[in-house]
Amino acid sequence: MKKPPFRADHVGSLLRTKNVVQARSQHFEHQSLSAAELKLVEDASIVEQIKMQEQAGLHAVTDGEQRRSFWHYDFMGMLTGLDLEEREEGVQFAGVKLRPIFPTITAPLDFPEDHPMLEHFSFVAENTSVVPKISIPGPSCCHFRTAPEDISVAEYKDPEALFSAIAQTYKKAVTAFYAAGCRYLQMDDIFFAYLCDEKHRAEKMQQGIDPDYLIDRYAWMMNEAIKDRPDDMLIAMHMCRGNFRSTHAAEGAYDPAADAVFNKTGVDVFFMEYDTERAGGLEPLKLLPKGSQRVLPGFVTTKKGDLETVESLQRKFDQAAKYVDLDQLGIAPQCGFASTEEGNNLTQEEQQQKLELVVQTAEKIWGGVDA
Repeated sequence: MKKPPFRADHVGSLLRTKNVVQARSQHFEHQSLSAAELKLVEDASIVEQIKMQEQAGLHAVTDGEQRRSFWHYDFMGMLTGLDLEEREEGVQFAGVKLRPIFPTITAPLDFPEDHPMLEHFSFVAENTSVVPKISIPGPSCCHFRTAPEDISVAEYKDPEALFSAIAQTYKKAVTAFYAAGCRYLQMDDIFFAYLCDEKHRAEKMQQGIDPDYLIDRYAWMMNEAIKDRPDDMLIAMHMCRGNFRSTHAAEGAYDPAADAVFNKTGVDVFFMEYDTERAGGLEPLKLLPKGSQRVLPGFVTTKKGDLETVESLQRKFDQAAKYVDLDQLGIAPQCGFASTEEGNNLTQEEQQQKLELVVQTAEKIWGGVDA
């Protein structure tokens, strides 16, 4: 079996199959399907999704997050001490609002030994002949998405105590996933990109928080969580500006966060959204130090089905190579295809074509997926 990083990859989430959509509705909305019956449907769908990824030519596959409602809240709600509350107001995206789920920290944080996503990973590992990967929300999510008034643990009123608790919780998660056989763990720490958006930066300043301080502390949390991982465990990180039903929640170039991201997190592979002008220019890539770290620019959009061409992507890599060695690059779509179970506005067929395209591009530029 080849080892990551690979020249072609994807962020993790895939459009939910029709069977999963129907089964989840029957279970959660109509209570006409048991949890055990839902799991059987999810299992079958995931096996299909794994085969689709393998047939596309990918050397790392995920479960497509078929068992999740959100890319982040499901994992977070399974942590000890963190609960999810449904309220009237949702997070504002461009033109739409996210379903109104709010994290609350009600007790000391911890990663439980029986966290369900350990089993989710194991199911993928048991059903693929290539590298199994799981994508989970990064440490910053537990802070950025939890309002101060929703933290009832007195100790965590001190931000540094909260940062430390989150980091230790994730350190335990990294250890647990490794013990489960995971050698390729991805953490989606999208709030580095949010903190490059002038609106989000202004909101934090209005709350009395320096956004650059947050960027520094988020990098510290990530590094603290992963720094003691075994040498054969690869850590990836995805950054984007929101992805709910093909909409976005932030914009702005990576400049304010690039140095911290590349030089302070300790991450091996960076999935970076680069499909529109909202992401700014490629200049921040020059801050990636020479070595083994790799960036997978997301030149292929997941927000619509229009298919890019290998030739157009080659031209983008010609531009990227002005700032970073081509040997430290690979290609992936800009984000997941379904950050929430609603999914983006494209078809299953278009999704597969996008995955095939990243493989074809890797073969054209580097001579193969594992080159």
